Amino acid sequence: MICLVKRMTQNTIGLRTMCSSESYEDAIRTLNKLQSNAAYIRAVKKHNSGTNTSIEDTKKYLLRTGLTLDELDSLRIIHVAGTKGKGSTCAFTESILRNHGFQTGFYSSPHLISVRERFRINGQPINKSTFTNFFWKCFDLLDRNKDHECDMPQYFKFLTVMMFHVFLEAKVDVAILEVGIGGEHDCTNIIKNPICTGITSLGLDHTSLLGETIEEITFQKSGIFKSNSPAFSVPQPINVMNCLEKRANERNCSLNTVPNVENYKWPNGLPKWKISQNIHNYNLSLAIQLATTWIELTQTEELTINQNLYRKSKLPSKEKKLSLEKTEIAISKCKWPGRTQILQGKNMDFFIDGAHTLESMECCVNWFSETVGKKNAKRFLIFNSTGDRDPAILLNLLKPINFEKCFFTPNIAGVTNILDQENFTTGTIEQKNRCEKHLNIWKTNGLIVENVNEAFELIREICQENLENQRAQILITGSLHLVGAALSILDPNFEMTTKF
Repeated sequence: MICLVKRMTQNTIGLRTMCSSESYEDAIRTLNKLQSNAAYIRAVKKHNSGTNTSIEDTKKYLLRTGLTLDELDSLRIIHVAGTKGKGSTCAFTESILRNHGFQTGFYSSPHLISVRERFRINGQPINKSTFTNFFWKCFDLLDRNKDHECDMPQYFKFLTVMMFHVFLEAKVDVAILEVGIGGEHDCTNIIKNPICTGITSLGLDHTSLLGETIEEITFQKSGIFKSNSPAFSVPQPINVMNCLEKRANERNCSLNTVPNVENYKWPNGLPKWKISQNIHNYNLSLAIQLATTWIELTQTEELTINQNLYRKSKLPSKEKKLSLEKTEIAISKCKWPGRTQILQGKNMDFFIDGAHTLESMECCVNWFSETVGKKNAKRFLIFNSTGDRDPAILLNLLKPINFEKCFFTPNIAGVTNILDQENFTTGTIEQKNRCEKHLNIWKTNGLIVENVNEAFELIREICQENLENQRAQILITGSLHLVGAALSILDPNFEMTTKF
């Protein structure tokens, strides 16, 4: 089984040889055509339609590719929803379980540079051959059996269906699934029997799709709760906790609030981790609780779920309980690019955080301010935001920082043409209009540029003119797609270093 996993992550021939004439690039071009264009997104929001994330459609497409919902039960799943920190929570959980000897599958979104990042086996994205083979296997089955010309899943829904094929074929011990948007109607929510579920910090986001109040959004996010599957949440405001508790009672599952990470009996004192410590304190604690529960429940041969007895093969004899020693090692190794990440270049320090909500931007500003302190340096901002978010809320939080110059750019790298980063949900013209809006909000010392690399080059010119030889401190934030464009220049292989 280990050899099978290695073939899926290393750059070798994948599991199948179907459609071998099509290249990875052909697969990506075809996949990108499944994205909803900007006009369609606006129409969906205007009519408050949820068809683009409907559970029933996802079930239909899954069956069309040859999988049943019952077959998904053989995956031992951890399901995580939330507004802020669900990706880092999943990354911590994956690292903890992998370091306890389990074969892990981790499905996340969005990707930063390559779509293959969304499918991680034992911490590594699947290779191009594996992606290409699974893509055409699923695409051909779906395309061949369409009910009508437009009867194909959209981008995220297609990848979700494909993900189940990838993880089942790899026979992973655990599948860690990050919700796309919401929870109740998210296509990852077709699973019936997760081992446990987690809810990270909740706030207002995707309001046109999920609801305009925090209670409505909480209702949607807690839609991943399942009967007799333990649920965990980070501490939440009282109105949010009340809503979560009500939903847990309705779904007949226990709900537990995780403790502060400092409350664990760490054998060597509070461990250090690469992802910002203050911001991800409770996310790490949530990951520990999810991993602990998963280990304990999957070591019993019989799991009682939904009042029916499902007999699952017992996992190979491994840990029967979580080891804090191994957890320390796991979290020290865990990396989650693009979130509170620092890259030190030759003459510039890059502070990268895809903060795109009020809560995440508050954390980003605090992290950046505390990290740079009062060092004598020139500070620059590279910013973009997309979707229905109010950029004034985000930019007003950034204004108190004394930036030398602020660059507003579309989510375009400018030096590489990466097919995986093509985005049809927000057109280039719309992005440029957003940049104009951002500049009008910012008012002073702002500049619109064509792409991220142009901003880098302008900053380099400013620094070269600087007689005091100060290092530049560059904050890149506002959109994960912007972060992906920047990393494709700075650190395309996710080595967590840069030569820029």
